[in-house]
Order: sequence, then structure tokens, then C-alpha cells
Amino acid sequence: MKILYAVQGTGQGHISRARAMAEALREWPVEVTWLFSGRPREALFDMEPFGHFAYRQGLSFTTRAGRLRYRATLRDNRLRQFVRDTRELDLRPYDLLVCDYEPVLAHAARRQGRSLVGIGHQYAFGPHTPRAGESWLQEQILARFAPVNVPMGLHWHPYADNVLPPILDLPDLPVSRGEHLLVYLPFEDQDAVTAILRTFPRRRFVQYAPGLRDEECGNVARRRADFKGFKLTLASCEGVICNSGFELISECLQWRKPVLTKPLHGQMEQHSNAMALEQLGYASVTQVFDAPALADWLADRHRTADIQFPAVAPALARWLANGCAESPAALARTLWRSAPSQRIPAPRPTSGRDLPAVAWGR
Repeated sequence: MKILYAVQGTGQGHISRARAMAEALREWPVEVTWLFSGRPREALFDMEPFGHFAYRQGLSFTTRAGRLRYRATLRDNRLRQFVRDTRELDLRPYDLLVCDYEPVLAHAARRQGRSLVGIGHQYAFGPHTPRAGESWLQEQILARFAPVNVPMGLHWHPYADNVLPPILDLPDLPVSRGEHLLVYLPFEDQDAVTAILRTFPRRRFVQYAPGLRDEECGNVARRRADFKGFKLTLASCEGVICNSGFELISECLQWRKPVLTKPLHGQMEQHSNAMALEQLGYASVTQVFDAPALADWLADRHRTADIQFPAVAPALARWLANGCAESPAALARTLWRSAPSQRIPAPRPTSGRDLPAVAWGR
């Protein structure tokens, strides 16, 4: 079986999930071609698991100072090139098409009348999934950016029968509670973040971002983002300060790391993630990252998740290699029931919204 697996490369979380899937798919007699878009090719790093991957420019979102900028996003994307890529991507050699919120393959598959399996967090946003910060435009982006025929969502709770637990890309490392705090706020102004961290000189922070260089700034170690160093820092940290992306927080939950999270302003997915984390009691949320918010969290940083997610990537790889014969609902039930020492709390309604919990699979 030949599989074309396309991944949105704007956020590192999509690529992290893809690494776990690449390893799991190697156990099956399938030939996988990986396609990445959404970030300049030269900005992709630690891509060895994907071999000679394909690349398209795709679409991305422009952010500045912790806020999504719509006009800049429209200006920065080359829409004519995107349309040309969707027309020229030849899908005939492939038996199965899979995407993690990647728009070139999604729109090429629709144009060529091919069925497409979607595996990603964005496909978990059904009627019972917590939503915050939504608008007509945000809903249109979520629905139209990378549409699929078979959506397989990923989330921290079984909000619908097509929602699986997170795909985790965690190496076999000893997990400890050290004295440093990991900081990963890639959408914020990095100098402003460093300045806030330096107001707590008795605390040690390791600040990661793609545009940083390795340097010491008092009590803050600034590091360029890289896979191995980041995971080592995560495994041994005391806690994590991050935006409200899905994948990193999933890894923090699995390794029982306390989290202070700030959603990217104007990004519905991140605001919704923050709401879900508050409802589930899994993390502390702040709408503004500043010294007072950090001081409050440092004074009382004990909230961790009482949950262990199952091995999702091997199960999904088996499902794909077998031609997706099992229904998404059956696969989801199996995975949620197989979680070791699993205790899935019913979400606590917040902000006046009473969102029903799903009862199956417990």
C-alpha cells in the first residue's frame, strides 16, 4: 500500500505527531511519502524520520507579539502558488491519502474526487467540544482550511465518537522534577518574555524558540528549538510555561508536568484548548503573560493531570495499514478503554457554558 501523508508544518506539534506516526508505520508493509507545507523548507529541522519528504509552500498564519494577524496572513500567503500546487499534485500513485490539517493535499483530494483521512486535533471540534473565542471567520477557517472525508480527532477527553487520545512523541527518558522551568512561547516577543522571566532571579528558566540563539541571560538560558534538547529539558523540568497548542500540553500531561498556558490571541483553537484545560482541571490558564500572572502561578503550581494516555500511534498505524476497515468510533472506544490507570474526569463547565461530557468508553 502506498500512502501520501501530508502535515501542516506551521506548528511544531503537527510535526511531532508525524514523527510518532512515522515510527509506528515502519512496522507495517506500507510505503509512505511524507509531504510538509506551511513553513519555509529551510526552517524545518530534525526531519530525518521522514526520509526524502515532499514539500509545498502551502498556507500559514502570521502572528506578532502573541496575536494572530489576519491582514498580514492574507498578505504573506501566496494564494496563486497554493492554487497551482493543489492542481498539480498528482494523487494517482497513492492508495491512501492522510493529512494532519495540511491544506494542499486536502484541496487537491477534493479537486480530484479522492477520499481523505484527517488525523489531527482540529478534527476534534464537534458540537460538544469546548469552544472559546469563536467567530464566523474562525469557524470558516476551521471548516475550510483542510477539509477531509474521514475526520479522526485528537483531544484530552472523548468529546465525540471520532475523538482519540493524543498521539505522543515522547522518547524513553527518565522523568524527574528538577529546578528549572521550561518556557516555550514561540508566538510572543522573545525579548519581552526574557525580560519578564528575569524579574524572578531566584528561578531558573530555559526559554526555547525557533529564532533564538544559545546564550545565557542571567537566570534565563535562551535556546534555539531542537528536538533532543527540548525533550531532555521537558523530561527534567519543574514545570512548563507555554502557549495553548495541543501537542506540547499533551506531553506535559503524560509526564505530569504542571502547566501555565497562555492562548494565542485571536486563535480559536488555542482559546478552546485553554477552556478545555480549565474544565478538566489539567492546567492553569492566563490570558496575559506578565510578571503578576507568573508570580501567582509560581506561588501555587501544583495542578497536574491524573491521567495516562494510551499508545495511539501504533493503533492508528495498524488502522491505516488495514485500509481503515474499523470504524472510527470502534477505534476510539478501544483506545479510551485501554488507557493505563485511566481516570477521565467529567469536564467542569466554565464561563457559563454547560458542555455535556461523553459517557462511553470509561
